[in-house]
Amino acid sequence: MNPSTLENLEKEIKDIKARNKRVEEDKKWETSWMRKVSIAVLTYIVIVIFFFSAGLPKPFINAIVPTIGFLLSTLSLDAIRKLWMKKL
Repeated sequence: MNPSTLENLEKEIKDIKARNKRVEEDKKWETSWMRKVSIAVLTYIVIVIFFFSAGLPKPFINAIVPTIGFLLSTLSLDAIRKLWMKKL
């Protein structure tokens, strides 16, 4: 094997390892509780603002329902995904 080919292979391996590390970090974030809680808080804030602007009663209390719905959907989707992965 000539040195330039070996160098190219080493560079490709380093690039693949760097990409794999980024993908693993992204996956950790996508499945983290911190992400889910952050999205839930932002969802709650947006819904409260909408309820206020729409003149709906008790916006702080009523905004809890869709926020909890979001959290429950993320929990059930994870369970459904795991079931789906087993079937593959």
